Amino acid sequence: MGDELLVYGAYGYTGTLIARHAADEGRSPSVAGRTAAKVERLATELGFDHRVFGLEQPSVVERQLADFDAVLNCAGPFAETADPLIEACLATGTDYLDITGRIDVLESTAARDEAAADAGVTLLPAVGFDVVVTDCLAAYLARRLDSATRLRLALDGLASFSPGTIKSIIGGLSTPGAIRRHGEIRSVPPAYETRRFDFGAGPTPAVTIPWGDVATAYYTTGIENVTTYAAVPKYAVPMLRTSRPLAGLLGAEPTRRALTAIADAVVSGPTPAERARHSVRVYGEVEDDAGDRAGALLRTPDPYDVTAETAVACARRVDEVAAGFRTPGMAFGPDFPLGFEGIDRDDADDRAIVETDE
Repeated sequence: MGDELLVYGAYGYTGTLIARHAADEGRSPSVAGRTAAKVERLATELGFDHRVFGLEQPSVVERQLADFDAVLNCAGPFAETADPLIEACLATGTDYLDITGRIDVLESTAARDEAAADAGVTLLPAVGFDVVVTDCLAAYLARRLDSATRLRLALDGLASFSPGTIKSIIGGLSTPGAIRRHGEIRSVPPAYETRRFDFGAGPTPAVTIPWGDVATAYYTTGIENVTTYAAVPKYAVPMLRTSRPLAGLLGAEPTRRALTAIADAVVSGPTPAERARHSVRVYGEVEDDAGDRAGALLRTPDPYDVTAETAVACARRVDEVAAGFRTPGMAFGPDFPLGFEGIDRDDADDRAIVETDE
């Protein structure tokens, strides 16, 4: 990885972590974004080349990407940035990576599989914590039970957010939850389903969330029924359900603009000390139509630190990946996350899920 990689949106919270991690590894990508002062400040700090451009004019984007073998998109909201960068990549033969976890963006990227293959371009989205660790866990479980028809993934410890993450959440406030059933993505209300998972300290309540694996796990494993969950305090379950009628108000443009302004003003992202204290546990389980199950528990450091490492590693190895749409699990296999410090995985077939009352 040298000047052949361009990191777009590098001056955001997560993009900066990624750029600094690349520098710590002795690598020298170019950094880019639409705000000159911010790009130049980061480039000067790290000694990287830089580019300044927006994504409004396709010809400009194509001209900027033509010099690079790959672009890593760190600029949210990805619902606005992924399409113009992908289209430019298809035109210039540039491989594309990003750190999105949005289901709609991932599905849109997957729909370009044939076009990317024809262009000799690799589309490798979701190379951060979301979805590298969960996608590879899904691949591992599918390998253990190749007859699986149902996949459940649950996360415990999603606590800290950067401004960019908050903006992506705001952008999806009017969007319902999502699950995959019989191969198709279905919209469901927030907290549609509640279950208890044992993450290592006894049963913990969790609710359905629209995590990126609702999109990616289907392509990685072929499993047609996918549900993703996040652990929440018990008192939060009724609150989430009573918020359903507010989706229209929260998704209205004036509300979104106001909340985005607040995020810019007051959210700075976790400090290094906060990240160092933080960890996440991921439980995954597959089941087949005969009732056979396989489960596993994965432990990771803070998601932002994981993202910095996995994104840089994926960008370094993207030239090994076949052209077309690929998920992290498809590209690098089930054990890919285990190569990063602080990530470990254990089989957990005996951690039965205890359902709560609906």
